[in-house]
Amino acid sequence: MILLFCGLSGAGKTTLARSVAAELTSLGIKIEIIDGDEYRAALCRDLGFSKEDRNENIRRLGFVASRFSAQGIVTIVSAINPYDDIRQELAEKYDHVSIVHVDCPVNQLISRDTKGLYKRALLPDGHPDKLTNLTGINDRFEIPVNPDLYIDTCNYTIQQSTSSLLYYIINNLHPVKQTNKIPSYS
Repeated sequence: MILLFCGLSGAGKTTLARSVAAELTSLGIKIEIIDGDEYRAALCRDLGFSKEDRNENIRRLGFVASRFSAQGIVTIVSAINPYDDIRQELAEKYDHVSIVHVDCPVNQLISRDTKGLYKRALLPDGHPDKLTNLTGINDRFEIPVNPDLYIDTCNYTIQQSTSSLLYYIINNLHPVKQTNKIPSYS
């Protein structure tokens, strides 16, 4: 199972992923989190923030997720993932992909601004510290039309959001296909 998160910076994707990972681990369910920030710093350093580069970033994360998922590990791709075409591409390419929209209104995210990104994105044009590619401010975010799960982190606590995601995972978990066939080496 691959849970393909999407949502604006600061919406709670990483917090939610870590919270549900702790719950699944306590239930004996294997889980892997592919955090967009961590993988961009290590695996995807060569990519910028154009639409093409963002899509390539998600393609790479999706491929890594597919390898974990094929081993029966619940895998969360926790990234902004702003474009619907790449989300749909991965949903069609890999088995058991669910799109999870982790949502919080921009005005709430601006007031939280845990990483200082919104402050930088809202600086006047020409300012040397201005961030020119923050999704939701000066770069597009395509809201998923029919996500498999919608989580509103503005109106629900982390525990309520975790419970919602945990319920979804448990009710949609697909067992790894096992085969009793012995390979022939003739």
